[in-house]
Amino acid sequence: MASNLDTHVADMSPRADSHFHVARSGGKSGWRPSLDWSVLRIDAAHQAVPDIVHYPERLSEEAFYRVAYPLMVLSRRLEERLLELFQKGYVKGTVTISVGNEGTTVGMSMPLRPGRDVVSLLHRDFAAHLLLGSTPYQLVCQYLGNAESPTHGREGNVHHGDAAGRRFPMISHLGKMLSLVVGGTWAARQRGEDVFGLAVIGDGGTSTGEFHEALNIASVCKAPVLFLVENNHYAFSTPTSAQYNCERLSDRAVGYGISGRTVDGTDAWAVYRAVCDAMDAMHDNPAPAILECMSLRLHGHAAYDKAEYVSRQQLQQWHRRDPLPRARQKLHELCGFSEPDIVALEEAVEEEVQQSVVEALKVARPEPRTHRWSVYANTAPPAVKPFAVKRAKNGEAVNLALEHILAHNPDAFLAGLDIGTYGSAFKTCKGLIDRFGPRRVIDMPLCESGLVGFALGASQVGTRPIVEFQFADFSTEAVSQLGLNAGTWYFRSGKEAPILFRLPCGGGLTMGAFHSGEYEGLWSRFPGLKILYPATPQETYEALLAGFYDCNPCLVLEHKLLYWSKSGPIDFGGNLQKVWRTRRHTKGSDLTLVAFGAMVHEAVVAAGRCERSIEVLNPFVLHPLDPEPIIRSVEKTGRLMVVQECGATQGLGDMVISLVVRRRGSALRCPPVLIAAPDVPVPFAPELESYCRPNAEKILTGIEQMLGET
Repeated sequence: MASNLDTHVADMSPRADSHFHVARSGGKSGWRPSLDWSVLRIDAAHQAVPDIVHYPERLSEEAFYRVAYPLMVLSRRLEERLLELFQKGYVKGTVTISVGNEGTTVGMSMPLRPGRDVVSLLHRDFAAHLLLGSTPYQLVCQYLGNAESPTHGREGNVHHGDAAGRRFPMISHLGKMLSLVVGGTWAARQRGEDVFGLAVIGDGGTSTGEFHEALNIASVCKAPVLFLVENNHYAFSTPTSAQYNCERLSDRAVGYGISGRTVDGTDAWAVYRAVCDAMDAMHDNPAPAILECMSLRLHGHAAYDKAEYVSRQQLQQWHRRDPLPRARQKLHELCGFSEPDIVALEEAVEEEVQQSVVEALKVARPEPRTHRWSVYANTAPPAVKPFAVKRAKNGEAVNLALEHILAHNPDAFLAGLDIGTYGSAFKTCKGLIDRFGPRRVIDMPLCESGLVGFALGASQVGTRPIVEFQFADFSTEAVSQLGLNAGTWYFRSGKEAPILFRLPCGGGLTMGAFHSGEYEGLWSRFPGLKILYPATPQETYEALLAGFYDCNPCLVLEHKLLYWSKSGPIDFGGNLQKVWRTRRHTKGSDLTLVAFGAMVHEAVVAAGRCERSIEVLNPFVLHPLDPEPIIRSVEKTGRLMVVQECGATQGLGDMVISLVVRRRGSALRCPPVLIAAPDVPVPFAPELESYCRPNAEKILTGIEQMLGET
């Protein structure tokens, strides 16, 4: 089977040549789960298992259990087989299973509309994946990590989903997926869709800051997301008594001005009704809600965990509350199934499980040599309207680019802190809210990590977010969301994540250590991100348009000192593909001088004062960095100097030097030189800051010393 994720995204959907499929039918429901229900007919006295209906319709309790019990059995038996396969060495990684949680997972997911409502599931939501589109065969392949796994062997056994179907694949950083559901739900609603969100979190995950950020954003933005807490009394081995001090986690709802409710998570019918009730309430009044489901787990945290921290007495109590026997009893008493009926149903499920495992075990392992390893989506950008102005400052270039984007892209929106009426901290967004309104120029709560997750979720439902960090320094609050979630999204899910991030950066304004960083070195370490660092108004305008229209997460570093101190013409022809290139600011034959950001201007000044011929290059695209233009220049000059504003170990100067030396070191007539600030936090006092920052004089001294060497 081919492994090209770009051309075989359909491989992530259920297998068309197998009976493990999502049956799509007519009628009110229009959908059936992945299990082939035709094998579950009992006898002439009973009807087949009914179709599932989705919100706003509801199943009766009898119809619910006729559907729910086979799914609960399927989930339990599949996971038991996966444990066996783990013990035999077929399944790798961390095997966390849902045994004991089936009542919650089936009840919570049955009302949802697959492919429409926005969902993020967790480790113990196996049955929910079956209800929302995954097949037994696919799930076994995922745990085996074989060539036909939904993630093509790229992700761990529980890190899967269907991003195109709005079932977002989770990451292990608990709480981080909640804001994605908020953003996706909010954005779909802005596009006129009748959409709800389900964001699942465990009792331990409610202790994370992202839990608060996501709830607060959802409440402020009135996003109808159900935050469902699966409370199984332990976060790995830590009891809930060490996690929180309120009586119920649903009590936290009052702090966000929303409703909260706690139900018995082992009672699938109670969970189902509570979710339907919550959706009714959110339909009438779009706002989030918390639903705490008191569930349990009948195994340790994962396959390797013997759960010795759980007392025997407590475990016995939990077994008496096992949701599977309870649902089985309902099938007998409420639905009139005889024992032979139920046994026949269970045998049909066992056969389905066995066939899934047998087929999955036949699949070959992934082939690394033919696997597509690209972390970037490669959709060609559109042609855009040319733009020219005789003179503008960098800050004006930002405003002009944002105005162009918002005017020509109705699905684009700008979000950040104080970007509305105030016009952003450096006034680069001034006037935009007056023209485009508060629904497209959005003042967000102070929540950098949640904001990035919000934007990532929004990017998955057809909108194009632009996020402004008030200072580049504050982007470090979102390292997990931006670097580990957004950056890897395409590689993990096969779906593009087009988001533009703006980072006002750099020193020279006497703002001190927490307002003067650049951080291009940090962000360049994450695969899947693109970084642009312009120095002139022309470059700034082009960088913002290129970053917006690219189909990957793009960071544009905007040096604050240049916003209103430098001016120049803008003459953009409209071809975005030509933007992604190194910029040559001066020609020369004696020395190649590579500089970033504000240092480009200092380098040009130094080159102008030097009697020798200096070639000044701005790489412009810092990640992925193309070293070839620099190497070609070094082959001509024989010398390389790199200038960066940040400390020697913090930026990309060492990387540039390393790439040139490794690929064309023989062209160098003398050792390369890096001019950088000391490796200290940016000091506050202007005398100290100016002493640390490189400038034209320091660069010129370095040039003269370098050219004087033999």
